[in-house]
Amino acid sequence: NTSSAPPPTAVPTPPPPPPPTSTAGCSLTERQNWAQAQLDTYYLFPDTLPTNPNPAPYATVQDYIDYLTATARSQNKDRDFTYITSIMEENAYYSSGSSAGLGVRLGRTSDSRLFVTEAFEGAPALAAGLDRGTEILGIGTTTGNIRPVSDFVGNTDGLNAALAPNTLVLDISNASGRKTVTITKADYDLLPVSSRYGAKILDDNGKKVGYVNLRTFLSPADPALRSAFQMFKSQGVTEVVVDLRYNGGGLVSIAELFSNLLGGNRRTSDVLSYVTFRPSLASNNETNYFAPQPQSIAAMKIAFIGTRSTASASELVMNSFVPYLGVNNALIGTNTYGKPVGQIALDRPQCDDRLRAIAFRTENANRQGDYYNGLAQFMKTTCQAPDDISYQLGDPREASVRQALDFLGNRGTCTPISATLGSAGGTTTQGYQQRVSLNQSTPLMPSDPSTIERENPGVH
Repeated sequence: NTSSAPPPTAVPTPPPPPPPTSTAGCSLTERQNWAQAQLDTYYLFPDTLPTNPNPAPYATVQDYIDYLTATARSQNKDRDFTYITSIMEENAYYSSGSSAGLGVRLGRTSDSRLFVTEAFEGAPALAAGLDRGTEILGIGTTTGNIRPVSDFVGNTDGLNAALAPNTLVLDISNASGRKTVTITKADYDLLPVSSRYGAKILDDNGKKVGYVNLRTFLSPADPALRSAFQMFKSQGVTEVVVDLRYNGGGLVSIAELFSNLLGGNRRTSDVLSYVTFRPSLASNNETNYFAPQPQSIAAMKIAFIGTRSTASASELVMNSFVPYLGVNNALIGTNTYGKPVGQIALDRPQCDDRLRAIAFRTENANRQGDYYNGLAQFMKTTCQAPDDISYQLGDPREASVRQALDFLGNRGTCTPISATLGSAGGTTTQGYQQRVSLNQSTPLMPSDPSTIERENPGVH
């Protein structure tokens, strides 16, 4: 019901609506006017909205939304965070991670080479031999029309178009050599915590350190995270590497659970976060407190691995520990994206329209929340580290994991992360072909991303 203020969750997931029985009220102008009315009521930055908007010049609902939110975007407050999407597509994704595609995350180096940075279990690409570190050299639909990736230097839309067909023939290079593989896209469920490396105990010179990699804040992350932390608790873990390097966000409820699983030593009077709406909706403001769970551990030191793809709910978890752990709460890798605001879902079922509108901001117990340029300036300890795709995620030899362990073990010094660190990538020769280090993850993103692509940058 959009007539009253919705609850402060970034991605509410109501049951899927029944198929529309009518499309009355779904002309372009009607849909545009509906979107404008929702923003007039709920948008976090009402003073930035135009005073006399006119939808006529805009060919799509999203084009009109972009016009309405242009001022907030120019102020770095709403960087494509407000958008129109499909109710059914979103519900399928947030309830189970359901998606269709190759099932890989792709990233580019500064010299425009294309690599697999992550491959998902149960998806076609991993079954065909593509995994983290695989380089894609060429793309086609038959062996006779493969085009080299170098043809698409500076043309991201063209590269995404080349990856669009349902069946692809790829020229790849990995540890077993160079070969051509044929892959047909298929439906798969994205596991929020990988069954291969998502949760494990690392032996750091005889000390047990927990490692957990959360891909996205979906509902199925609840049991997966509880299981991971039960393992940590049974092993007496109090120091944790939390890997959120590719996590673009998701459900605030899962972010709160994650914080509670890490905060077993927090009191129920300790503030986890403040949620603040626009003045006209102040009755919806909330103060959220820590609520330790049966699986919670008393984390004394946390190393968060992040990149520019780390955003929203991921940053909420990181920020929630700044007041309590201080210098024992570190950001490892590069600066994060900078999204201290959250969306609500405003639905028009007959049109299958869901408006994701920025409607609230979050702050930690110290009222710190304006990290629009990333969290590097707020974290008490930061250490630069590359995303070393020569090693699997969770491998202690991987550069970011190794730096995280060095921080936890008080070994040596590190270079602090600049709040304005760019997105350069690079390669260095080592091993069977080339050891590839992405100084900053540069995910391959389409210009009009789907839900899974927004929450999981680089996924195809």
